[in-house]
Amino acid sequence: MWRIGTPVVVLLSGALFVTSAVDSEGTDLRPGRYTDLAGVVEADAASYRSLEDRRQALTDEVEALTNDIADAGVARAQGKVAELKDSAGLEPRQGPGVSVTLSDAPEDVLAAAIDAGTDLNLNRLVVHQQDIQAVVNALWLGGASAVTIAGQRVVSTTGIKCEGNAVQLQGVPYPQPYVIEAVGDPVDLVTSIASDPLVSGYRADAADPTIAVGWAMDVEDEVVAPAFTGVHEMRYAVPLR
Repeated sequence: MWRIGTPVVVLLSGALFVTSAVDSEGTDLRPGRYTDLAGVVEADAASYRSLEDRRQALTDEVEALTNDIADAGVARAQGKVAELKDSAGLEPRQGPGVSVTLSDAPEDVLAAAIDAGTDLNLNRLVVHQQDIQAVVNALWLGGASAVTIAGQRVVSTTGIKCEGNAVQLQGVPYPQPYVIEAVGDPVDLVTSIASDPLVSGYRADAADPTIAVGWAMDVEDEVVAPAFTGVHEMRYAVPLR
């Protein structure tokens, strides 16, 4: 019996190995490298950066071909575009300003809140899109000429959205801490931040040791805001008929 059963088991096992190899196409069907959220976020961000580099190369090629066209209409359109580039965030800006860093509560604070079993809303222990938006809006109100989040230029079409424990910017996930920088008069920017009610609520949570979300604001001698290089995707509502 064993002389027959053993070869059959070996053959079946070999067939399963071959099937797995074909299905995986050389990849790991159950990869162990994505064991934490930060790793997943970084992998997604790296994939996006690769696609963005390809898109930028194609955009540069289109612009080069457009510039070779000797047409009065095209020249007028290009002149109008040049006038609007700065206000649209398509030109780099740099100068004095401020930086604000937001981060989730430390793990020991989160663990203590869970163990205590209090009525505290655990969502207050992490940074949300509305927290980032509140800081950005306060900086605009303070006269910022350019704002960046995680080094990415913020423009009129920039979308900030929570996705699990990460925040997406222009559809790309970024892990905390979130660094927000603005070019502008530091006094005006700090004053606007200090007087904003939404930001004040976040700062109160940061000062509460049972919540302790991260908060830091620094005046910078030089803030560099690169030009926006992404896609201007316009979305609008459509009335129901």
